[in-house]
Amino acid sequence: MSALGAASGGGEGINPTASIIGIVIIIAALAITAVMAAPALAAVIGVIIGGALIGFGVHFVPVGGAPAAMGQSPGIATGVAMLAAGAGLAGLFGGAWAAANPAFGIAIVIAAGAVGGGLMMAITCLMVNIIYIFGMGIPAASGKVAKDPITGDSQAEYKSQGTEGHGLPFVSYVGGVIGGLLGGAGGTLIYYELLQVYSAMLPAMFNASAEEILPIAVSLAGIFAVGMFLVNAVLAAYNITGTIEGPHDPKFKRFPRAVIGCAVASAVCGLFAVLIVVV
Repeated sequence: MSALGAASGGGEGINPTASIIGIVIIIAALAITAVMAAPALAAVIGVIIGGALIGFGVHFVPVGGAPAAMGQSPGIATGVAMLAAGAGLAGLFGGAWAAANPAFGIAIVIAAGAVGGGLMMAITCLMVNIIYIFGMGIPAASGKVAKDPITGDSQAEYKSQGTEGHGLPFVSYVGGVIGGLLGGAGGTLIYYELLQVYSAMLPAMFNASAEEILPIAVSLAGIFAVGMFLVNAVLAAYNITGTIEGPHDPKFKRFPRAVIGCAVASAVCGLFAVLIVVV
């Protein structure tokens, strides 16, 4: 089976049994947090929401893998997890910058992270199309739809024979930016919530002032935020299984499974991230 003709064996529906088990795990993680670290309960809920945003956002990002590098598939020529992680890290840098300013509230911090992730994806998508159009001499065309859902531009006459399309059609570009915004916001929310927990609990643990503990709190929150982003990005990548053009791709309909899976994984990771400062 060729790379272009390969298809996932997974369906688009949600497994009821697995979903119920996942919900039970989330409830258990929240219950343990409420008993052992009640002040951090809101933070774990924030981590779960952040993980779900990451899993949802990854499905917007146009990824073409190796076929895209040869102009045989629309999307960016890299893997889902790597591209999503790049957008998330860019968002985290923006969010961390905003979180360092005490005058900024959570809304501004999350907005800064979202802008960082969205800007990274906007620049990446622009450079990809420049390389395709001016470097390879091929137009952007989708193989999944007859017309661009946003602009209404016809796609078939621009698609090369024997390919699934190439470049980044406008809808894919917009999807990439939306994915970057959601991923950056989700990753920043995780970082911000953990930072609040560590900043509040570590001074008493180390018998030190808040100013002395701040570098440790920032580092620890950053490590866990990056780790959780990678966990959620990989889970979403497994759900996509290969390439995806963006929100118009049929694979986009699989996102509910990824949202549930990422929420469960984030609940477990968030629980451990909190327990290390209370146990």
